[in-house]
Amino acid sequence: MTGEDPSVAKLPVERSSSGDIDAFLTQAKRVPALSQVKGRLIFAIDATMSRQPTWDKASEIQAGMFEVAQDIGGLAVQLVYFRGRGEFEATAWTTSPLALAARMEGVTTRSGFTQLRRVLAHAASEARRTKVGALVYVGDSLEENPDVVAKAAGALALLGVPAFMFHEGDDPTAAAAFREVARLTKGVYARFDLGAAARLRDLLRAAAVYATGGPAALEDFGTKAGGEALRLARAMKGG
Repeated sequence: MTGEDPSVAKLPVERSSSGDIDAFLTQAKRVPALSQVKGRLIFAIDATMSRQPTWDKASEIQAGMFEVAQDIGGLAVQLVYFRGRGEFEATAWTTSPLALAARMEGVTTRSGFTQLRRVLAHAASEARRTKVGALVYVGDSLEENPDVVAKAAGALALLGVPAFMFHEGDDPTAAAAFREVARLTKGVYARFDLGAAARLRDLLRAAAVYATGGPAALEDFGTKAGGEALRLARAMKGG
């Protein structure tokens, strides 16, 4: 007997290298406080069973939203998702891409029905408490009454929050409803294919720029970046 606590003795000994510590401190310095950011974006994703591939891809590329917003004034993101039988989650606001990535990595998809109306109602509730620059929604289907969804979109529109409706696939019911939400909120509708992950990345980055700096920032970013950012800038102007 050594007198050692076996639960302590069995713990692995791992020490962070100086490089790891430096990297962590550098990242920490780049993360602004919530009170310092200029933009807030609600990032809502359908996490029902069919969405796992898109969820995984979005988890990989979400850091780009923070990167493009940094020079404009910083971005805070709230993750919203639904899955299963009425499960609906909204995380705390975060200015850290690492924190958002960690939260997303801990979520798996579950079978269930869409809850777009609830997403829109939640976004409106948040916008009544604090300024929200944009709602980003990523989904592929709609299993709700389109009229009820449109009513919720109208309430969000009164608060000045545009919805960026990113539609994967070609479901016609979803396409019609997503387009109407975008129209009512003065947002944009865009389709994407998961096989073209770069397009989703560019769409998310453009939405983050708008949430942080508004139409002028998106137009400037679109002129420089071209591609999806330019197309979204033109769509926001009705061109």
